[in-house]
Amino acid sequence: MKQRAFPELEQLESIAARLGNRAHCEIVETVEHAGCRFPIHCLTLGSSAPNVPVLAYFGGVHGLEKIGSEVILAYLHTLCELLDWDEELNRRLSNSRLVFMPLVNPVGVFRGTRCNGHGVDLMRNSPIESDGNTRLYSGQRFSPKLPWYRGDESKMEKEAQALCRVVHRHLFDAPLAIAVDLHSGFGIHDRLWFPYASRQTPFPDLADAYALKQLFDRCYPHHFYKIEPMSQEYVISGDLWDYLYDDFTDRYRQRKLFLPLTLEMGSWLWLRKSPTHLFQRHGLFHPLLPHRQQRILRRHLTLFDFLFRCLLYPRQWAKLDTPQAEENQRQAMELWYG
Repeated sequence: MKQRAFPELEQLESIAARLGNRAHCEIVETVEHAGCRFPIHCLTLGSSAPNVPVLAYFGGVHGLEKIGSEVILAYLHTLCELLDWDEELNRRLSNSRLVFMPLVNPVGVFRGTRCNGHGVDLMRNSPIESDGNTRLYSGQRFSPKLPWYRGDESKMEKEAQALCRVVHRHLFDAPLAIAVDLHSGFGIHDRLWFPYASRQTPFPDLADAYALKQLFDRCYPHHFYKIEPMSQEYVISGDLWDYLYDDFTDRYRQRKLFLPLTLEMGSWLWLRKSPTHLFQRHGLFHPLLPHRQQRILRRHLTLFDFLFRCLLYPRQWAKLDTPQAEENQRQAMELWYG
């Protein structure tokens, strides 16, 4: 059985080859479809020590939203070049770790489908149930021929399990871990979402999320992200990050912080400028014009650098054991749940 090649996979393997022994690249899972093998890669940069903070990027969970994979690959390309000469970046990486899974759903990226090869929407695939939301987009188990199919309730798909293994291995043991999952296709604004997606109740680390937002607002007052709980927009069942966050909370929350973020790129703005793209397969989820694609590939580098700095210097926002934490909680409740 041969491995199926496609541009995003070839680009990832080319970057891994250029990084050589400066990175660790492994195939964490292999899925089969139409007589071909599709590998799922995990690439890590920086320290392998268990006590360093970790920042992880995930893309291609929904294969049709491949711009998320391409943004991660573009960032990896930049890091690859910087490592040749940027001493400050090398110092950062000696005290931290970056983790990348750009193609969580390689079959979906190859086929141009939201689901994986079994027709399962991986972001509806965990055992988490939403609070009373029965809308179709929240997840359904009627048929894989319908969108948002959650799959077999007795087990998670191989791709979802691979993502969870990487998170358990690299992020759960870290004193501070941030995950960024890249998607597209909702609204005209770029959104930065945090838990919960399955229920409209505040998650336990709301004060930290608010403190991070305040820090970002102060440092970049002209940024274009709407930062909010995902449930402010819609509620779904099976969200992988709710599942992982609750698992982490049960084990470690009192002494560590795990903050999963979803970067939802507002692709409706691209359609407003080019409405005929709606009639093309990737038109709703991917910038089809070259100049627009290039803009998106560089648009989020400021956010990525900010998160890297926050990872290394968390005293101003993470796990504050001061009266400010109580004030952050109060202001966050007023902002998002008032």
